[in-house]
Amino acid sequence: MLDFVTWTASPELYSGFVSIRWYGLMFAIGFLFGYEVVYRIFKHEGAPEKWVGTLFIYVVVATIVGARLGHVFFYDWSYYSQHLTEIPKVWQGGLASHGGVLAILIALLFFSRYVTHRSPLWVLDRIVVPVGLVAALIRFGNLMNHEIYGAPTDLPWGFSFISNINAYMNGAEPVFTAPSHPTQIYEALCYLLIFAVCMWMYWRKNLQERPGLIFGTFMLGIFVPRFLIEFVKNVQEPWEVGMRATWGIDQGQLLSLPFIALGVWLVVRACCRPRQALEYPDRFPDDKPSRKK
Repeated sequence: MLDFVTWTASPELYSGFVSIRWYGLMFAIGFLFGYEVVYRIFKHEGAPEKWVGTLFIYVVVATIVGARLGHVFFYDWSYYSQHLTEIPKVWQGGLASHGGVLAILIALLFFSRYVTHRSPLWVLDRIVVPVGLVAALIRFGNLMNHEIYGAPTDLPWGFSFISNINAYMNGAEPVFTAPSHPTQIYEALCYLLIFAVCMWMYWRKNLQERPGLIFGTFMLGIFVPRFLIEFVKNVQEPWEVGMRATWGIDQGQLLSLPFIALGVWLVVRACCRPRQALEYPDRFPDDKPSRKK
C-alpha cells in the first residue's frame, strides 16, 4: 500500500497555440450535460422548448458573476476594494461556490417571474437534478489545478500536491506539499451521490410532485458534506485561521449554514403538504403528438 499519492498531473490538457485546461473543460462539459438533462425534463413535462435556452443563459451568467463576486465580497474584499479593476478578471482565478449559488437563486426568481410565471420551486426542483454532476466535474478540475486541498494527513490516500503549480508550469522545480487530504475528491464523491439521488427522485419516484422536496434534498446533499469536509480543508484566506480559532468554523462553513437551514425547511414543508398530480406529455407544446399504431 502506498504511503501517499504524489500528484503531478498537469492543469492543462493541451498546450499549444490555444491552451485547454482541465478546469475550463470540466466547467463546459458540466454545463452542456446540465443543459441536456434539463432539456429532457422540460420536454417530459411539456414545458416550452424556448425556456431551456433562456434558462441556460440565466444560469451561466449568474454562475460566473455570482461566483466571482462571492469571492470578492466574502473572502477578499480588503484587496479588491483597493483594486476595483481586478474584479472582472475571472481568468486570474478566485471563484466562490456560495456566491454562485446565491446568484443563481436570484436569477431564477427573475426567470420564474418574467419567463415561466410559475412558482420558483418549479424550476428549482428541476434544474438541480443534474447540478450534482456539474459540481463533481468542477471539483475534478480543482484536483487537476492542485488547489482547494486539505490539511496534512497520514492516511494512505493522502495526496502530495505541487504548491508552486504556476511556477512549475513555467519550468521551475516542483515544491510538494506534505501528504494532504484530497478534499476535492471527497466533495466530488458526495456530489456524485446527490446527483444520483436527485435523478432517482425525479425520474423514478416523480417527487417533483412535492414542490421543494428535490431542491431541499439537493441543498442538504451539497452543503452538509461541504460543511463537514471544511474541517479537514485548508482555509482559502489567511484571516480565516483566526476565525477558526475563535468560532471553530471558517467562512465556507458559515456561508453553508443558511443553505442547510433552507434545505431543512423545504424538505419538511414538502413532506407536510399534499402531493400534486402532474401530467407528462413527453413532448414540447409545439411538437406534433406521435401517432401510436
